[in-house]
Amino acid sequence: MRCAIAFALAISVSAIGGSAFAEDAKAPNPALTQTKCDNPNALGVARIVQIDTTGGPGFGFEHFKAYDFLRDHEVVLTFDDGPWPWNTEHVLKALADQCTKAMFFPIGKHAGWHPEILKKVVAAGMTVGSHTWSHKDLSTLPVEEAKAEIEKGIAAVSIADGDKPIAPFFRFPALRHPPELLKYMAERNVGIFSTDIDSFDFKIHRPAQLIKAVMHKLEKRGKGIVLMHDFQRGTAEALPELLKQMKEKGFKIVQVVGKTPLQPEKQYVAEVAKEIGGGIEDARPMSSVIKTISGN
Repeated sequence: MRCAIAFALAISVSAIGGSAFAEDAKAPNPALTQTKCDNPNALGVARIVQIDTTGGPGFGFEHFKAYDFLRDHEVVLTFDDGPWPWNTEHVLKALADQCTKAMFFPIGKHAGWHPEILKKVVAAGMTVGSHTWSHKDLSTLPVEEAKAEIEKGIAAVSIADGDKPIAPFFRFPALRHPPELLKYMAERNVGIFSTDIDSFDFKIHRPAQLIKAVMHKLEKRGKGIVLMHDFQRGTAEALPELLKQMKEKGFKIVQVVGKTPLQPEKQYVAEVAKEIGGGIEDARPMSSVIKTISGN
């Protein structure tokens, strides 16, 4: 679908069981810091794969065939549409209990509404990319409006994490990516993530059914990038058992990190700050600021 674009995959292998991650001396990354694991039977992280996103390479066999970097029984966990109260925090707990990591693709508005949750995702050592400002189908928008959706999403996630650069990864809403926007992302050196295995958790809400669906696809395919949503409560409820079954079936988790962090464009930082208002970069959890002391 796209011409092959030269890039490098630099691989660093974690200690068995996810008890420690290798350090990258040239590019400090919270995902690569040492992590203590109190669960001796944890799923852990089998490998950490670093991607040079120069030229905007694409991943996920549903749309991109050039780069098959996963070995047999390796899985990349990805979560879209957060951060969201309760759901994202329970996804993080399930991942922490298994001493494992995932990629998150937050919606910019959600990051602005819940910056304290976004900060928890980053602090947990997850890889955090972006997923537009308001989750519009970019294939239906004029190009300049679509670019603004992309850039405002990047800016909002950055602001919510205290004005820090984010991972150079992006997922298009509904996985619809017109050629002119793929070209734009290539110019911005942002890697595009499609999927190998779509959980359809926006349709399958019962945890038991979701677990069965994902495991069936995983066992049939043998490996893959799995698309889920930390916006969905059913996914948060299903994840502890889903990770347990992945471990039992011999699947191993690969964490993906970017070689070069993505800086937001100043123009869009200003637009987002004006639209959401100030203070989100320093926001504390709402429960620590506001408490009902009278009434229901």
